[in-house]
Amino acid sequence: MQINIPTEKFSEAGSSVLKRLKMKKRNRNILIIAIAVVLLTGISLAIYLKWPKEIAEILPVVQAEPVRIENVGIYVEYAGKIKAKQHVEIRARVEGYLEKMHFEEGGYVKKNDLLFTIDPKVYKAKVEKAEAQLEKSRFLAEKAKRDLDRIKPLYAENAASKLDLDNAIAAYEGANAEVAMNEADLTQAKIALSYTEIRSPISGFISERGADIGTLVGPGGKSLLATVVNSDTVQINFSMTALDYLKCKERNVNIGHQNETRAWNPYITITLADNTEYPVRGVVDFADPKVDPNTGTFSVRAQMPNPDHILLSGQLTKVKLLMDVREEAIVVPNKSIVIEKGGAYIFVVRKDNIVEKRFVEIGPRVNNDAIVERGLGKDEMIITEGYHKLSHGMKVELKKSQKNEE
Repeated sequence: MQINIPTEKFSEAGSSVLKRLKMKKRNRNILIIAIAVVLLTGISLAIYLKWPKEIAEILPVVQAEPVRIENVGIYVEYAGKIKAKQHVEIRARVEGYLEKMHFEEGGYVKKNDLLFTIDPKVYKAKVEKAEAQLEKSRFLAEKAKRDLDRIKPLYAENAASKLDLDNAIAAYEGANAEVAMNEADLTQAKIALSYTEIRSPISGFISERGADIGTLVGPGGKSLLATVVNSDTVQINFSMTALDYLKCKERNVNIGHQNETRAWNPYITITLADNTEYPVRGVVDFADPKVDPNTGTFSVRAQMPNPDHILLSGQLTKVKLLMDVREEAIVVPNKSIVIEKGGAYIFVVRKDNIVEKRFVEIGPRVNNDAIVERGLGKDEMIITEGYHKLSHGMKVELKKSQKNEE
């Protein structure tokens, strides 16, 4: 049996199938593309999250300040002893009983003030005796002169012998010698009498009496009666080491000599018993030219005004001597210096904030600072805090010290 299918219907069915097939293929491609996009996005996100990020450089923060240029005084300390400029012992020069005392113990006496009186009776009698002897010898001398005057013309006329003339001359010259001797005895007796009044040879403060009234004093008894001390100016004595002396010579500083060509000269200050500094300076005016071989030191002396008599003779004190002045020295804080086996070094900051490890030669240290002899310039910037985390060539961030900010 033969079936006839219309050609138009067949064509329509084929076209419909083709359209469905094309639609499925396009949808599949879209799905594949979407899946690929999702996968690429996930991969990219994962790569982005895992990719190492660039970390900003963190610089060490340090504190810095410029070096200081100063005139630095170099001081050394010694143990010293105060001595009055004049310290006079009052002694009895003639023997006798102490009769009077004319001063207040511990008070101030002036030069030539009467201090003591020794019983003068014996010495007055000696003066009177010497005066009588002198008067007698003068009368004898006058008689001898008259005798000689009579003999001379007689001898000229041969009325007297040469022996008579010689005897007259001898008697005259002997009488004159006797007068001279008695004059000397009288002077000596008057001097001894004057010693019975004991006067102060200087102005100053007097000690307590060394003998009571009625005591036998003088050559056969107690001679030291008191002491007068003039302490308007005092001497400060101390011993300086030979090493310090050599350091002074290296700097052309002569201890004990004033140098008018220099802006400064060695001076001292002293500390009182309450640890305060005496407000007046003393001038070093003497240095012993020889060294004590037992101690390796030599004696140095300074003069110091004492107008209020605060300083007492015999008092021990601490002496601070200006030994040298380093003019326009490069000064850095002690805390900026690092000491190691190879020497001392300081971290220096360049203008580009790069640090250099600079080895330096350290000189004297004064308080919390030190003088740099070599290794630093006058316009350098140095690290004062934070250097423990640095190394040579490292870049830093500066934090200036409060001193510089002010």
